[in-house]
Amino acid sequence: MEPFLSHPSLTFWVIYIALLTCFYFCDKKFEMLRDISMADPKPYSFSRVQLAWWTAIVLAAFISTALIQNHVPTLLDSTLYLIGISGATTAAGKVIDSSDKRNPDISRHQDSKGDNFLLDILSDENGISIHRFQTVVFNFAFGIGFIIHVLRQLNIHDNVVKLLNPMLDITPNNLILLGLSSATYIGLKTTENSTSTQPPVNEFIKDEGKSDSTIPKG
Repeated sequence: MEPFLSHPSLTFWVIYIALLTCFYFCDKKFEMLRDISMADPKPYSFSRVQLAWWTAIVLAAFISTALIQNHVPTLLDSTLYLIGISGATTAAGKVIDSSDKRNPDISRHQDSKGDNFLLDILSDENGISIHRFQTVVFNFAFGIGFIIHVLRQLNIHDNVVKLLNPMLDITPNNLILLGLSSATYIGLKTTENSTSTQPPVNEFIKDEGKSDSTIPKG
C-alpha cells in the first residue's frame, strides 16, 4: 500500500478511473445516466452526466488526499457550490422531462434512440445546439483544470505545504459562469421539445365532412 501512496498522481488516477468504472456499470444495469425515455437504448442525459463528472472528480480528490496525507480534508465552500450547481441542474432537468412526458401534445426528442454519448449530450431536437455545447465545454475545461490543480498539490513533497487543502478554490466569478451556463441550459431545455401542431381529431372529421358536402352527386 505504501508504494502505491508514494505516487500521488497514480493514486488519484486509480481512484478516479475506479469511480468512472462504477458509474459505467451502474449505467449499464440501471440506466443511471440516461434520459427519461421510451427509446431503446435511451439517450444519455447531459445533466446526469454533468453530476457524475463532478462527483467523480471531487470524490477522487477527496479520497486520494485522505489516503496520501493521512487526514480527511475539509471541502471548500466553492466545491460545495459546484456540486450544488450540478445537483440543481439535474433536479431541474428531471422536472422538465417529467412535465414534457405528461403532456400528450409535446413531441420529445429524448424518445428517439441514443446515437452515441457525445451526440446525446450535445443535441436537442434540431441536432447539436450551441447552449448545450457551451455548457459541456465549460464543465469539461473547469473539470480538467480542477484535476491538474489537485495533482500538482498532491505532488508537493514539502510536508508543511502538503497539509494544505489540495482542492481547487474556484473563484466566485468562475462559479457564476458555471451557474449561468447551467441556467441557460435549463432555460432553453424548456423549449427543446416542440408542441404538436396536428389538429384535434374532431376538427379533422368536421373538415372532412365539409369537403364531402361539396362533391357533386349523381
